[in-house]
Amino acid sequence: MPRRRCQVRGVVQGVGFRPAVYRLALARGLTGFVWNHAEGVTLEAQGTEADLADFERALQEIPAPARVQSLVGEAIDEVPGEADFRIRESGQGEAPRPVVPPDLALCEACAAEVDTPGERRYRYPFTNCTRCGPRYTIIEGLPYDRPRTAMKAFPLCPDCEREYRDPLDRRFHAQPVACPACGPRLALQGADGILRAEGEAALAAAAEALRQGAVLALKGLGGYQLLVDATAAAAVGLLRSRKRREAKPFAVMFPDRASLLRDCEVSPEEAAWLASPEAPILLLRRRPGGAVVAEVAPGNPRLGAFLPNTPLHRLLLAAAGRPLVCTSGNLSDEPMAFEDDEARRRLGGLADLFLSHDRPITRPVDDSVLRVDADGPTLLRRARGFAPLAVTLGLEGLSSPCVLALGAHQKNTVALLKGGELVMSQHLGDLTSLEGSDLLARTVDDLLAFFGARPELLACDLHPDYASTRLAERLAAEWQVPLVRVQHHHAHGAACAAEHALTGPALALTWDGTGLGSDGTLWGGEALRLQGAAFTRLGHLKPFPLPGGAAAVKQPRRSACGLLWAVQGAGAPPPPLAAAFDGAEWEQLQTLLAGAFNSPLTSSLGRLFDAVAALTGLHARGGFEGQAAMALEFAAGERVEAPYAWDFRDGTADPAPLVAGVLADLAAGRDAGFIAARFHAALADLALAWAQQAGLPDVVLSGGCFQNALLTARVQQKLGGAGFRVHRHRAFPTNDGGISLGQAAVAVLTTVDR
Repeated sequence: MPRRRCQVRGVVQGVGFRPAVYRLALARGLTGFVWNHAEGVTLEAQGTEADLADFERALQEIPAPARVQSLVGEAIDEVPGEADFRIRESGQGEAPRPVVPPDLALCEACAAEVDTPGERRYRYPFTNCTRCGPRYTIIEGLPYDRPRTAMKAFPLCPDCEREYRDPLDRRFHAQPVACPACGPRLALQGADGILRAEGEAALAAAAEALRQGAVLALKGLGGYQLLVDATAAAAVGLLRSRKRREAKPFAVMFPDRASLLRDCEVSPEEAAWLASPEAPILLLRRRPGGAVVAEVAPGNPRLGAFLPNTPLHRLLLAAAGRPLVCTSGNLSDEPMAFEDDEARRRLGGLADLFLSHDRPITRPVDDSVLRVDADGPTLLRRARGFAPLAVTLGLEGLSSPCVLALGAHQKNTVALLKGGELVMSQHLGDLTSLEGSDLLARTVDDLLAFFGARPELLACDLHPDYASTRLAERLAAEWQVPLVRVQHHHAHGAACAAEHALTGPALALTWDGTGLGSDGTLWGGEALRLQGAAFTRLGHLKPFPLPGGAAAVKQPRRSACGLLWAVQGAGAPPPPLAAAFDGAEWEQLQTLLAGAFNSPLTSSLGRLFDAVAALTGLHARGGFEGQAAMALEFAAGERVEAPYAWDFRDGTADPAPLVAGVLADLAAGRDAGFIAARFHAALADLALAWAQQAGLPDVVLSGGCFQNALLTARVQQKLGGAGFRVHRHRAFPTNDGGISLGQAAVAVLTTVDR
């Protein structure tokens, strides 16, 4: 009787893959076994040639959340007398490959159990199976089995044990499996730590508190979240005040699809993402007259919306009976709290009540954020549902050595490149706080221990004062391995090139806020030629000064002041910019600029966005980074206007004609939307000018400015119409969340170029 051995790699652990294999084998009368180990899954099957061929075809089609990346089969000797097909115990003691299942949203079958009276798990907040539930947030080691998870503290009851052992049950070897008799339990406490209620009573009391305007700290899947009533302006304002988040949009969780549709427009592709196992926050277009108050996302035509992704959220949202703001449990610029004692300490002044449970979280994982554009999805934050899925990079030389990249200072992620596969950590956030720096160090330790990796090469940013750079320097010294310092915008371009497996020279348009350039100035509007591990700066925005330095990042009026100084010299602020300055502030900034004191030069396109937004009166004071640029994007809408001009010489783009055009339009009484549309058109022209100068067929787009959907679309249209192949990020963020990928790619390519 013929026998085949198959080696399967991909997302095949903790996602019901082995039971699916077992059922496929039984249906075809095959004998043999399937075995879970650190390298993936090995199976042997014996039967007729036709049945074996059909079996292998069916293996490739096992549905999500399993993902078969490769399947290699070979003929082997028959095993006489074999009577059945079995599922063997997991292998141990091997170095694990970087393939780990991410956390998965509540599946339909489990949701039905939670909602159905009489079911054993009716209204149980921690219901899951092999198709859904916690994975990465509870795993302590590989292979993925219950003794190596946070669930080891919850012995299975006889009923759950029976499900866990039955290969035909969808909970077969579902490591987080639990029920009301043996699983985690809910508790509601006050900010003072005093227990208020447990179980169903805790859920009901938390929902009532939300309806009354309270701030609730909820222990979710990957950390604590802060929740308030999204239909109450006072509750949203209270959360903003306590969280110190003045205007940045909040995400909103809706009880169900029907309530979401009343507030948001949803395309078929967006609907599929809402119902997907990843279940990210989607940036959806708002409908007028919805229930969610404007204060949730001031001035924003889009709303970060998602549906309950755990049974706990599902039950709480149903009990509250309204959409809820659901945001990370932290102060602004701090990482999300995920350990109970830490949450009490850090969130005690933010939340009125804590709804928590006794299932430990092994690592914090925030919600992913995604936007569906005309040409497909754009992943803006890679976390729950996506991290830490490995991605095979098809670039020459990336099979070795093992590289660890420490990422950027903002929106930090860590990347591990091992065996030609890259695994990126979940979004960690900014590193400006002590908590952020500590989380970075813990994540590095966690990632290396988890995958049994010993880096042979380290990579970091060029900036010497970043927490990620300092950690990289310390680790390189401890491990005695080389450290590759990668310029920020080079890393941006290399990340997009690596994602698309571009091996030849390419032009990288890397447009963002600021990053330290090779010449010591602040870059951010760059045209770089990428070749292997090297780059050449072909072009850039003509630098202009930023009076006050870092203060200009959150004060767009300062960028406008510096831009006008560079273009026109000293002078009075034009209206409506003049209204943005108090007292003698304008004169004080002019003094800084005249003396070149604390006024670093920048070629940043992000700061140019800020300056134009301030000149038009759209946004000039305070706020979060990127707020002014968003205001320009939203003001432009879908308008198409003639572009402003540039003075383009030898690759340097002087914005003087653009500024003159903006001022002339303001003097003529043109509205901000008209100016914003012309500005976006001018940037598309600039992209084409640099592409034509470079003369390379491939152009990659990367950097925070390309989070702007309008800018990205305009640039793609302009370049594509001229015959260029345009590549943008798909699986990784275009913002600084993708920097670690670029650092890893550049670092390993240095070994190829030698």
